[in-house]
Amino acid sequence: MNHLMIAPVLLPAVLGALQLLWMRGDLPLQRVFSSTGTALLVVVALILLGQASAGEVMVYRLGNWAAPFGIVLMLDRLAAMMVLLTSVVALIVQIYAIGSGWDRKGWHFHALWQFQLMGVCGAFLTGDAFNLFVFFEILLIASYGLMTHGGGEMRVRAGVQYVVVNLAGSALFLVALGVLYAVTGTLNMADMAARVAQMPPEDTALLRTGAVLIMLVFAIKAALVPLHFWLPSTYGNAPGPVAALFAIMTKVGVYAIIRFFTLIFPHDTVAGTLASEILLPAALITLAVGQIGIMGSRQLLRVGAFAALGSVGTLMIAVSQMNAEAMTAAIYYMVHSTLAAATLFLVLDLSARWRGDYWLRAGTVMPQSGLVSALFFAAAVAVVGLPPFSGFIGKLMVLDATAGAPAMPLIWSVILVTSLIALVGMSRVGTKLYLKPFGEVVLGGGGGSADFPTAPLRSDEPAPWLSVTAIMALLATVLALTVFAGPATRFAQATADQLYDPALYLKAVLADQEGTK
Repeated sequence: MNHLMIAPVLLPAVLGALQLLWMRGDLPLQRVFSSTGTALLVVVALILLGQASAGEVMVYRLGNWAAPFGIVLMLDRLAAMMVLLTSVVALIVQIYAIGSGWDRKGWHFHALWQFQLMGVCGAFLTGDAFNLFVFFEILLIASYGLMTHGGGEMRVRAGVQYVVVNLAGSALFLVALGVLYAVTGTLNMADMAARVAQMPPEDTALLRTGAVLIMLVFAIKAALVPLHFWLPSTYGNAPGPVAALFAIMTKVGVYAIIRFFTLIFPHDTVAGTLASEILLPAALITLAVGQIGIMGSRQLLRVGAFAALGSVGTLMIAVSQMNAEAMTAAIYYMVHSTLAAATLFLVLDLSARWRGDYWLRAGTVMPQSGLVSALFFAAAVAVVGLPPFSGFIGKLMVLDATAGAPAMPLIWSVILVTSLIALVGMSRVGTKLYLKPFGEVVLGGGGGSADFPTAPLRSDEPAPWLSVTAIMALLATVLALTVFAGPATRFAQATADQLYDPALYLKAVLADQEGTK
């Protein structure tokens, strides 16, 4: 077995435990170990991506127990890509958190950061539905602490709402798993796919119920309308670097939908058809709500939250088509939207800290406003999906993939109109922050709070240059995705083809088990 496959789970788990038990009072030591560990995670993810690029589906059997009785981790192109995306975003955002001083506002920031990475990477690698639930809970528990990091009434209130919604989602997840286990007698995803494929259509009523329940669970995680209401408040009130890391969390829900509805409930089954019919209208409404929300946001990080919500809508439009061409567009756009959303969150947080005001209104002139405005312009162009960045390529791919869909006129209209709305909304934000003449504005009025301070914050930022460098590094990844759009698209196409050939997955997990217990 390839023991490196367990490293993305084991490495952050060990680091998180060490920081809690050994380094809890030594922030410099936590920074060194946590940053080094995340950098090692990037290296591991690159190696795993290189191994998965050959097209082989690799399996790691814990305890060398045979599936479906033992716990398995699975590595294919999609899982490897998502682990690499998570580690790259986490490393760059962690550097920003150190440079901005956000990690100084609580002793357990870096430990929670590592446990969050453990949960996210585990969710991408697991081949068992119950262990997907376990890793979901690990990442959610860590995110509860990160969400309320730094305290404050508004942040704690949003954190309570976030906890309640996700506890309800977790309870629904267990119910859905119970239904699927009652029907199939297994929770190993490969074994479940094999058994579902053998079921006669007339005996699938309870199976369809389980499929709808599991889709609702993942729709909550992905923040699809009408199950999105937790996201604007959560992301809008979270610390800036935490909100940037959370850009990958909605993609865990999207990933789970892709995995379940290409492997277990493919489009040519009754359950798969039902899912695609539900996903498309939800995705269109999610896109519209997200882009319109940018126009109405009065607080800076909520702008980023609604932009992230809109990107989920665009992504799910492609996923809802349930074919390889649309999945290619979805995979490319998923990478872009994660990088672009994380960049926007960091730029907005930097702007708020340097202005000394988290509210979208005229205020004191920030230092280095020309540099920050340029960073915002680049991030906004990437998020809206304008050339020359990869968002434009991603949206063109989504439009092209939906050209033959029955709802093509509606899909194209929503995407194009909401892109215009997002452009106007981002222009409004940029004008108020960087271009509007500053008058004699009394800071502190109109809703300032401990969560969104109205006093200058530069004194709390130990290394401003490190924060700017991190943002530039994220923008560089977006630019790299644009420059290397050809190879990236070919990899996305190969990944989509692999997803729609589940026989490779089933053979690797269930057939090739020589030497197991």
